Amino acid sequence: MPAALTIGDFSRATHLSAKTLRHYHRVGLLTPADVDADTGYRRYTTDQIPTAQIIRRFRDLNMPLDHIHAVLEAPDPRTRNELITAHLASLEQALAATQSAVTSLRDLLAPPSATAPVRHRRVGATMTAAVTSVIAMGDLVPWYQGALGELHATLEAQGVRACGPTGGVFAGDLFTDERGQATVFVPTATEVPRLGRVEPLVVPAAELAVIEHHGSLADVDRAYGTLAAYVAGHELHLDGPIREYYLVGRQDTADDTLWRTEICWPVFSTSAAD
Repeated sequence: MPAALTIGDFSRATHLSAKTLRHYHRVGLLTPADVDADTGYRRYTTDQIPTAQIIRRFRDLNMPLDHIHAVLEAPDPRTRNELITAHLASLEQALAATQSAVTSLRDLLAPPSATAPVRHRRVGATMTAAVTSVIAMGDLVPWYQGALGELHATLEAQGVRACGPTGGVFAGDLFTDERGQATVFVPTATEVPRLGRVEPLVVPAAELAVIEHHGSLADVDRAYGTLAAYVAGHELHLDGPIREYYLVGRQDTADDTLWRTEICWPVFSTSAAD
């Protein structure tokens, strides 16, 4: 029969504080072997030490308590391993995001390099198939991926080919208020019928200041900053939605180092053009 340990001894044995152990008891993650009905004193057994050590290591990996509980209560090794693998995958994604942010910060701290040129372009009204929604800024990436997938699947099912690069139109309040209207579109030669979220949309003509961003969109704010400084410095600012054109994007390759995105700021009409 395993020996009993006071909460203090169990804490020393597992490097989990008594406060933490009491919390794990309250949430049902690690229940003491015995709780004195009169004093409320908790006692654990030595065969609970491995479970406590497993919990501690999962917490070191920032696994939520409910996920740890699901792992410990998994009905079979396959289910348990799937849960652990899913968490490890999320850690790898978070690490990649951190590494990307560190690289971007190092670039910002380095001596300034030559910036991409800003060009002017007049674009005519363009017939497109589009998906438009009011979204939160935090949902922009998953919304964009879903909308883009729906657009291409719908056009393929209808036998319609794109006649230009995929683009996006983003209202100003999406940036200022973190919620606003967003549109992703694919140019088409003819008007497409409305189907699901996909609808025909004429993207209006505009005069644009354009800068091309190369690589991941994680640091696209740098291109936005350069473009905003140019527009302000030349007193060309005109209220209106920002446009993006995805010359090479996630629909073309998973290698984000190859992505090329045009950022387009609406400006007053000038005589300059590409």
